[in-house]
Amino acid sequence: MIDEDDVYEALSNVIDPELGLDFVELGLIYGLEIDGGTVNVTFTLTTPACPIGPQVTEQIQEFVGELPGVETVNASMVFTPPWSPEKMSEDAKFALGY
Repeated sequence: MIDEDDVYEALSNVIDPELGLDFVELGLIYGLEIDGGTVNVTFTLTTPACPIGPQVTEQIQEFVGELPGVETVNASMVFTPPWSPEKMSEDAKFALGY
């Protein structure tokens, strides 16, 4: 059985290269669904013009795919609702001066 906490821990390895913080702390992971050996991750970027989308998709697939029991990782990028700094964790807000 795939543990949701383990998936979030794996996703914490996906780093925004510009901000230097992980996607979980930045509030860029919008959804997580586990169905047997399939993990579906919905994420966003800080702006629609951000060019790292394909790189992030690959990292999500790589890090989550390394977990025991994971057979398939589907990473879906969305822009609704739009990301805002309010979605960040308190630690991320502190690190970025919000």
